[in-house]
Parts: sequence; C-alpha cells; structure tokens
Amino acid sequence: MDALVIGGGVAGPATAMALQKAGIGVRVAEAHDRSADDAGAFLTVAPNGLHALGVLGVDPAALGGFDTPTMQMRNAAGRLLATIPLGSPAGGLRSQTVRRSDLYAALRDEAERRGIVVEHGRRLVDAEVRADGRVTAAFADGSETTADLLVGADGIGSRTRRILDPATPAPRYTGLLNTGGYARGVHVDGPDGVFTMVFGRRAFFAYVRRGPGDVWWFANVPHAAEPSDADLAARSPEVWRAELRRLLSDDASPALALLDATPEVLGPWSTRDLPQVPVWHRGPLGLVGDAAHAISPTSGQGASLAVEDGLVLARCLRDVGDPAAAFAAFEGLRRRRVERLVAQARRTANLKIPSLATRTLRDRVVLPLVGRAAARATHDWVTDYRVEWDEPVALPR
Repeated sequence: MDALVIGGGVAGPATAMALQKAGIGVRVAEAHDRSADDAGAFLTVAPNGLHALGVLGVDPAALGGFDTPTMQMRNAAGRLLATIPLGSPAGGLRSQTVRRSDLYAALRDEAERRGIVVEHGRRLVDAEVRADGRVTAAFADGSETTADLLVGADGIGSRTRRILDPATPAPRYTGLLNTGGYARGVHVDGPDGVFTMVFGRRAFFAYVRRGPGDVWWFANVPHAAEPSDADLAARSPEVWRAELRRLLSDDASPALALLDATPEVLGPWSTRDLPQVPVWHRGPLGLVGDAAHAISPTSGQGASLAVEDGLVLARCLRDVGDPAAAFAAFEGLRRRRVERLVAQARRTANLKIPSLATRTLRDRVVLPLVGRAAARATHDWVTDYRVEWDEPVALPR
C-alpha cells in the first residue's frame, strides 16, 4: 500500500512518519517551497503531543523549543486569578513552546532522513478516484501522482477538503486578531518558562521568558468584523505597533516594554477555527489535522492533535487495511474528541473579548474555578490522552 500526503506543515510529515511506521509507502507534496520555512510565530506542543512525537521516535529536545510547565492568569490590574500546570511532572512531560518554523523544519527534515520524499512547490488542484480504487492527484504544475490513498494534511484552507465536499463550511472567524514577537535585552520578573496571560481592558497579552533578556509574547486583539487580507496588509508595522501600545497601555503588565524591545512585530492575522466539518473522507481520500478540525490557538492543542491524528490514522490503516474503511474508523475514533476541544477553545477565546459583564464573571468566578479544578485534578482528558501504538484498533460501536 502507498500513500500521498498533501501538506508539509506539522500534520503532513507527522502523518507520513506514522504511515511509514505502519509499513505503508508514503511521499509528501507541499505547495510552498523551502523559502517558506520562516513563516509563522510560535506555538505550544502539549504533553499529549509530546507523547505522540515520542511514539514516532522524535525527540522533543530536538525541536528547538523550551519547557513551559506553568501558566498564570492575571487580570488587567495584575491580580493573579489562576495558576494552571501545563503537564504532569509525574508523567515526565511538560508543554514545550517552539517556533512554528522550527517545528515544521524539524519534522520535515526527520521525515526526509527516514527516506520519505518531500516534494516542494506542488500545489494540489484536483483528485480523482480511478476505476481500480486508487486515487490520482493533479497539481498546478501539470504533474500527477497516483497512490492507494490520499491524506489531506493541508491546513485550515485545505484544497483536499474542498475536493471532498465543495459545500464544506468556510472557516469561522473567532473575533480576534493575532500578533506576536520576540523581545530582546529586556528584563521581566519571574522564572523562565512560566507563561503569564493578562486579560487586559482592551486586549489579551501573554508572555514567557525563555532566558535572561529573551522574552516571547503574543497578543489577541478583539475586532468585531473580520478584516480582509488587503485591510490587514495595509496596516504598516509602525501603525500596528502604535495601535498595540494604545490597547495595552492601561494594563499592569510589561507589554509596552516588550513592544519597545521587539525588532519586528508579527501580524496581524485573523484567528479562525472549524467548528464542524461534515465530510472527513470519501473512498481513499481523507483529512487529518487542521484540514479536518482547525482549532483556535487559544487551546494550545493544534499541533498536538495533528500528531495524534497521524498516529491514529496509521493504526487504522495497519489494522483495518482497506483505505475507505480505515478513514471511517479514524473518524469514529477522533471526531468527538477534536470537536469537543474546538468548542472548548472557542469558549476560552470568548473570554478574551472584553466587556464589563464578561470581565466580572471571568475574573471573579470562571478563572478562579478553573485554577482550583486544575489544582485538584489527577487526570486531564486533554493532555493525558495517549495513542497506544501497540494496541489493535478497537472500532467505536
């Protein structure tokens, strides 16, 4: 059996390595060339994602990130609302924060080291199931590739998803613009690796110290109507930096100092998710990762779910065999978990959109309750999830 994976981000190489582990021949087609390796800001890989990478034989220490074991939530006045562990020390896994580009490159390079061909500059145009049950993919450069199955790991703007279902819902705007940066030569109090989340009066701001004088930060800015790409592009770096300073100026946080110490402020870009994708597969074509269930970055789970997906799909193909039946089994095993997480992330994102009513409820009730629950919990259904590779697939009833 051989597979073609569309997309070279996180989900694509991870899925390719999982398929190879299951004994399936695989190649990856990526629309962009290698010059896109520096795209994006940074993300978190949670303990469930780190465990999944470990199953693939990928050492998290090789990703170029750093441990971020704790998250503090504070209000605009600086009052501590909750402290939440990001992983269990007893389990030996704590969340890691890593540049998106470093994660992409590390996974792609590891896939290539294992003999998986990753072809750049190949943008999917169409795919057709042949009479013999195999699938032929057509690319913008005029080339074609035929395989026993095609896996769409091509992100929230997935072309594979549109091929499967031309009526598929468009991504949903969450009401937030995202931005971020890397501050240099500036001091912030507190230990390394502790994410401080500030629910400000007009915007949300978060920062983490990687080491002395090295601080990574991001901000979520409420914006009622989604701006067009042209509107976003028209905001010069100077105008955007000034706007952030205005929005964050009244909050008790080091935001202004970090902005001043940041050579390049990234963004802004719209934050989107996919609350439900009705069609995940058809015959030997199927979706994984953000193509099937894009989740708000608020969750800290996008990359982790993508790696989980690759392993679960590979197990299904290994144990079920027939691609169509394996994709159906994969959906049965994954849909409830990922859609529940997408909904939870949406609720969290809504807490970042300030209003007097939501701010009072959030600061006095919701976040303190979350912190107390996290302190008492002995098991977390999100981060303690494990893909058990050696166990045969048990199909949902």
